[in-house]
Amino acid sequence: MQATEQGALLLAIARRALERELGEARHLAEDPPAGAPWLDAPGASFVTLMQRNRLRGCIGTLDAHRPLCVDVAANAVAAALRDTRFPPLAARELAQTDIEVSLLSAPEPVAFDSEAGALAQLEPGVHGVVFEFGAQRSTFLPQVWQQLPDAADFMAQLKRKAGLAPDFWARGVRLSCYRVRKWKETELAARGGASREVA
Repeated sequence: MQATEQGALLLAIARRALERELGEARHLAEDPPAGAPWLDAPGASFVTLMQRNRLRGCIGTLDAHRPLCVDVAANAVAAALRDTRFPPLAARELAQTDIEVSLLSAPEPVAFDSEAGALAQLEPGVHGVVFEFGAQRSTFLPQVWQQLPDAADFMAQLKRKAGLAPDFWARGVRLSCYRVRKWKETELAARGGASREVA
């Protein structure tokens, strides 16, 4: 199955999950199509909801611990209803909500001996980054580099997201990086690869 077809299928799973959760389902849920066993394999994903190019919710999973199809559906619902930065998504908003699904690679630890050394290893626009210190943990998808192209700013906001001061640094800091493959409804629809109306 080609990447575009994979993306279209993941986006359809996310939208159907939202339709079912919000009582807007127009069709019954279907089993994954034949020839798509990768949907049943463990996978980690993030689902991002956008309205008029503004963030409306984003929730995801860093560790692949459940079937990818389950992970995408659950994260879509969580992004709509449990992202504490926004009120729960209402059914009337579905038509104006665009979905993006990011499929994550396994995070790989970054070895460093200083913050400068860590920053030097980050690839803007390519790496998603996980920041950990004790119980504090945060992540930014690679897409966040579009708003924070400077590595030092990117790291400062990542620390702030973890509940720490932007200039915090300590020996116990741990970093890991991952990459994503992502698909947007708007982009696939423009190429004829997907649409909001799923038969």
